[in-house]
Amino acid sequence: MQTAFITHSACLKHDMGNDHPESPARLAAIEDQLIASGIFPFLQHHDAPRATEEQLARVHTHEYIHSIKVAAPQQGLIYLDPDTAMNPYTLEAALHAAGAAVLATDLVMGGQVENAFCNVRPPGHHATRNQSMGFCIFNNVAVGVAHAMAQYGLKRVAIVDFDVHHGNGTEDIFKDDPRVMLCSTFQHPFYPYSGADSGNDHIINVPLAARTDSQGFRDAVNSAWLPKLEAFKPEMIFISAGFDAHREDDMANLGLVEADYTWVTQQIKALATQYAQQRIVSTLEGGYALHALGRSATAHIRVLCDL
Repeated sequence: MQTAFITHSACLKHDMGNDHPESPARLAAIEDQLIASGIFPFLQHHDAPRATEEQLARVHTHEYIHSIKVAAPQQGLIYLDPDTAMNPYTLEAALHAAGAAVLATDLVMGGQVENAFCNVRPPGHHATRNQSMGFCIFNNVAVGVAHAMAQYGLKRVAIVDFDVHHGNGTEDIFKDDPRVMLCSTFQHPFYPYSGADSGNDHIINVPLAARTDSQGFRDAVNSAWLPKLEAFKPEMIFISAGFDAHREDDMANLGLVEADYTWVTQQIKALATQYAQQRIVSTLEGGYALHALGRSATAHIRVLCDL
């Protein structure tokens, strides 16, 4: 079966200014590298729908959703927080970004594809139940996970987050829900300055010191993630796929390379094959060095689609 590649043109129109690192060029960098690598034609292409109010409200408060809709400007930029701005197209982009995770879940659970990658923005894993943060408006991966549980009755869903920043929003949403295991590696101390001491039996946080290299990352996954995931036996795995831990990304200070994203995706895929009927949904989070982002995402997707 194919890998679904889900995106939407609205995600290219969300623009927070020429100097903002979370730019529309990020999506193009991934598509360009997929085309150059010869992978693009082998993917099953889909346009992301808008997430509905019901789908968003499984993980965000109605008041927060309403506040985002009301804040959307007719022109110019408005700032929701010091890092996160909205232009006239941002609301549409955010709705389609969250909707991509819903469609991906439906395609995978329906057996139409084995797995899916959502090439969307704004990213999501910093968005809490009631707050935007760190370029994120709606928590895309959380929307997908909640949909999998509500629509398909899944009882054990895992989220693997290898973004360089702690997915504080995802933890906020699922910290009291033992049906969801979150496994996260992240640079610490570093934005958003959380996660080092907030885990529990199903929130597996692994802080990494600045300048941690490939071996340090792999050791953390092998020792902290994999035994917990094997014991949990997830019925589906979601990935918060941030590529900003790459050594070329100057937004952070970790030392990963493309081979590490290949390796970690292989580990996740093996777990999905053993426990989750191969069901994986991956959605883009960070990654701001465009060439490294394109190469890293392509390495990740190459494993998903067995090319």
